[in-house]
Amino acid sequence: MAAGDVKLEESWKEPLAPEFESEYMRELKAFLQEEKAQGKHVFPKGSQYFRALDLTPLDEVKVVILGQDPYHGAGQAHGLCFSVQPGVRIPPSLVNIYKEMESDLGIKPPQHGFLEHWARQGVLLLNSVLTVEEGKAAAHQGRGWERFTDAVIRVVNEECDSVVFILWGSYAQKKAAFVDQQRHLVLKSPHPSPLSAHNGFFGSKPFSKTNAFLESRGVEPVDWQLPQDPMQG
Repeated sequence: MAAGDVKLEESWKEPLAPEFESEYMRELKAFLQEEKAQGKHVFPKGSQYFRALDLTPLDEVKVVILGQDPYHGAGQAHGLCFSVQPGVRIPPSLVNIYKEMESDLGIKPPQHGFLEHWARQGVLLLNSVLTVEEGKAAAHQGRGWERFTDAVIRVVNEECDSVVFILWGSYAQKKAAFVDQQRHLVLKSPHPSPLSAHNGFFGSKPFSKTNAFLESRGVEPVDWQLPQDPMQG
């Protein structure tokens, strides 16, 4: 799997070239090809594995939101963490994210869960693992994706300034534990899942804190208001 072979915004290709040329990525590519050869359904589709990187150029990253795995239901995943394709029911964690956004900023939740509007403004919506088998949560953990996404976080940490890392839950917090908090803002809270949202996610105000930090560094804040028509903006 070479950087030139995947759909990936140009700014990421050079810093991530060592990963794409590595043995573990070759093994990961072979694994995915074998899964498909066996007739298994892999989500998202191949052209969207790196959708988060394709929509958010390295030099435009303002915010990193870390997820864990793609959704494993048909038609849901499209390469951005917490986001689902238009017309798909909004997942429970995203429902809670919208509730906190309304509480924090007074923004009414949209009727969809399509978050590309955020990604196009510099919000890197990065899952730790970039593929999954249909109906099998976490089926592709431990196959190499974690190493690749660690490298993505490391590149952002080293090459960008004044980025907000929004780390929901212990998994994300451990994964990004090395981020330089002298240069970046790290916001930690429990995960927005219904199992943990009431333990401190609600009331954590990540959206207003993010924008206050960006403005304090002279960076354009994020417009968190999602268009009612998911295919706009």
